[in-house]
Amino acid sequence: MSHFIDRRLNGKNKSAVNRQRFIKRYKEQLKRSVADAVNKRSIMDIDSGERVGIPSKDISEPVFHHGQGGIRDQVHPGNQDFMSGDRIRRPEGAGGGRAGKGGRGEDDFVFELSRDEFMDLLFDDLELPNLVRNQLMGSTELKTVRAGYATDGSPANIDVVRSLKGAIARRTAIGAPLRARARELEEELEALLAGGVEESDQRIGELRAEIDRLRTRIAALPFIDTFDLRYQSFTKVPEPTSKAVMVCIMDVSGSMDQVRKNLAKRFFILLYLFLQRNYDKIDVVFIRHHTVAQEVDEQDFFYSRETGGTVVSSALTLADELLRARYDPNVWNIYAAQASDGDNWDSDSVICRDILIDRLMPLMRYFAYVEITPRQHQSLWHAYQEVRAAHRHFAMQEISGAEDIFPVFRELFKRQAA
Repeated sequence: MSHFIDRRLNGKNKSAVNRQRFIKRYKEQLKRSVADAVNKRSIMDIDSGERVGIPSKDISEPVFHHGQGGIRDQVHPGNQDFMSGDRIRRPEGAGGGRAGKGGRGEDDFVFELSRDEFMDLLFDDLELPNLVRNQLMGSTELKTVRAGYATDGSPANIDVVRSLKGAIARRTAIGAPLRARARELEEELEALLAGGVEESDQRIGELRAEIDRLRTRIAALPFIDTFDLRYQSFTKVPEPTSKAVMVCIMDVSGSMDQVRKNLAKRFFILLYLFLQRNYDKIDVVFIRHHTVAQEVDEQDFFYSRETGGTVVSSALTLADELLRARYDPNVWNIYAAQASDGDNWDSDSVICRDILIDRLMPLMRYFAYVEITPRQHQSLWHAYQEVRAAHRHFAMQEISGAEDIFPVFRELFKRQAA
């Protein structure tokens, strides 16, 4: 049996394999530390690494040790202060219930997470709900798959085992007649010598010369030849893929003060990082609205300032028009996330409910609504409750402060049981 040890080094001369083993072993503790770190830092700065702490009690390793009972003698070299039977005084502050300046404790184990490791743990167990593989029209997505072996290719693709098997088969096939002929001559030589024929006999000399020639030819067979080399072959085959689009809708009206706008931006930044991290091919549509809705780019969505009245139905109507014009629901998995303070004209909230129930929700895989308000819910929240009652894939949560953003985000996009 062969053992392969990966000694590739990453930062600070730590084994990459051991590092991943450590993260896997203490994943739950690291995830709790990451969640605590998110609550302490700005969402704007979330896309970076982090120093996280693990309580010392949680990193204990199983060890072999003597059981209870029995008599054991131990020798501790260098001991000049204590004799057998002496009682050692407990340091002050080490579990006595009083604070003391002489006690010593254990700090948490601090582990440095890279940016990628931090983001992996942050978005672990999250996914886009109800993501399915829709039929694609004219898809060019290709997947590389194994296609047997070839007699030529890149040196990096040489299959050593297959090549050695071919070399052994070649040497066996070519050398078999030579070895068989050598065995026949050796048997004849032994028979002649057993019959009393002298070593000086001509036939004896001929047999020995022929045997040596055959052994030389067998030894000259190359261990491996270019003819024996086999390379792993790969080919590209079309593979169905799932296309997804996320529509982000944010209220930037006058009722959304700067604090609420910042909370909404932080929610969408977290959503954007999640989508970019987990899905390579996903379209993101940004819609901002007050009394009028407009499609904007990423920069304007997060950093432009707007004010004015509030007509939420304008954003929903624009979203419906864009989806029907660009994204066929038979091909695309459509998602939407909306953030608002809940302030809206009472008559318009009814229109929003009807647009969602009749036009948008039949297209959607999932719709998440976040209301950012510390006060009592208004008409829009109650209208959306009717939407949730009519469609199970409509979810709504409320955020009252920055500390609620990440828990609400995890609740909306948690991985669903199969």
